[in-house]
Amino acid sequence: MSYQVLARKWRPRTFTELVGQEHVLKALINALDNDRLHHAFLFTGTRGVGKTTIARILAKSLNCEKGVSSTPCGECSACTEINEGRFVDLIEVDAASRTKVDETRELLENVQYAPTRGRYKVYLIDEVHMFSNHSFNALLKTLEEPPPHVKFLLATTDPQKLPVTILSRCLQFNLKRLPLEQIRGHLECVLGDEKIDFETAALTLISRAADGSMRDALSLLDQAIAYGSGKVNEPDVRAMLGTIEQDHVIDLLHLLTANDAPGLLARIGELAQHSPDFAGVLAELISTLHRIALAQTAPEAIDDGLGDREAIVALAQQITPEDVQLYYQIGLIGRRDLPLAPDARDGFEMVLLRMLAFRPTHASAAPAPATPAQTTTRPTPAPAFTGVAESAPPTTPTPPAAPPTSGTPDDWENMVAAMNLSGMLLQLATNCALTQRDGNNFQLSMSPNHKYLLSKSREEGLTKALSQHLGQSITLNIVLEGASTATPAERQQERVDARQSQAESTISNDATVQAIIEAFDGQVKPGSVQPLK
Repeated sequence: MSYQVLARKWRPRTFTELVGQEHVLKALINALDNDRLHHAFLFTGTRGVGKTTIARILAKSLNCEKGVSSTPCGECSACTEINEGRFVDLIEVDAASRTKVDETRELLENVQYAPTRGRYKVYLIDEVHMFSNHSFNALLKTLEEPPPHVKFLLATTDPQKLPVTILSRCLQFNLKRLPLEQIRGHLECVLGDEKIDFETAALTLISRAADGSMRDALSLLDQAIAYGSGKVNEPDVRAMLGTIEQDHVIDLLHLLTANDAPGLLARIGELAQHSPDFAGVLAELISTLHRIALAQTAPEAIDDGLGDREAIVALAQQITPEDVQLYYQIGLIGRRDLPLAPDARDGFEMVLLRMLAFRPTHASAAPAPATPAQTTTRPTPAPAFTGVAESAPPTTPTPPAAPPTSGTPDDWENMVAAMNLSGMLLQLATNCALTQRDGNNFQLSMSPNHKYLLSKSREEGLTKALSQHLGQSITLNIVLEGASTATPAERQQERVDARQSQAESTISNDATVQAIIEAFDGQVKPGSVQPLK
């Protein structure tokens, strides 16, 4: 026996087998069970959501030999013939191939004749919006007052193209796109019945690619089974769909958060070696930003379908909600404009560099207490003063550091700087503290908040870089625990904060600035003061 594709094999035969569309089923079931049947039904919705399937089940309910009901037996000759597509009184018409008015008139000439086998003669017209205006006009009168033995079932993906005169003569049912969770759940049932091994993350990718269409999801599932030689796993599905692993997207977001442009470009270069669809990569990035925003407002709404929930929650704690919204908006606009870029990679790089360029400086000076002059009402807005100050030594300077020795924070910071690391290796090294060194044996500690940076390959890469720097083979062990000494990243941030504080203090105490503020009732705009580099 020839193989039957899943989309046909698992096509629902009854209303109870349908997935979703409860609002449509309730109305049809009540109409069938209470004998309140209209003569014309219009089913609208995107592809693959069940328009034609519901119409065929309705035709079966009308012509079942056991009687009109919402539960056709599925065993009588009428039900069997409708299932097999050979019932003489179910006339299925593809409107795209019958656009001429003469063809429509020829079709309607037989409406007056009684059904040959069934209780009703059912006209199922698919993609009815493809009819010409003359064809619609020919259909109008028959559609409004058909013989009692005729039912019209119309289906379309574009109801806006239907004349209002047609719409007003039909009961309209708008079928919704199916949510990802509903599609994934049905795919799990299908694979369970087919006895095929699968990974949930793979089904999540297929369900997302289906974009609300169950038929598309089943077709992609067929393709995934063939691609994976009878199994459905995440790496194969990603390769089939041309998507990248979620770890790559997480890495890009970490580099964005760290404001590491060189690392970001280097990471994109690594991705380019696998020839990805950069439009798809950008879509994955936008989708991940959406999940991060959810994690910041409603963490319980984040599922672990892709196995990245822990990383998403960690990113939600590191990226400010304002930055998430900014990145999301820039990503959406960039996705729209990506086809206009001379090269997909160039366009993708520009989107991420734009995210860095427009990211606001979050460190800002606290507003000074209001003075009587500042609270005086003026007829015009007060000007804001924007200043750039050269940083001076802190007003409470720390004593000079002792000469670096093995195992001190300075020693580790100097090693990291000398290794010329970049990207995720640099992030890993700067977020570790050297807690113990015994000859060639190094032990580093890292806060559990940064454990997303730690992987076997990155630990091996850091070991190799440190060995090359010291000119001898070393062993490296990284433990996840809070360190008593500051990491290079923390020390760098302390220096940045100190310079920023000193710059703001210099501006605030400047006599010229004070005179301008007094004369114009102005103020130093928060966040505008930056130390000279």
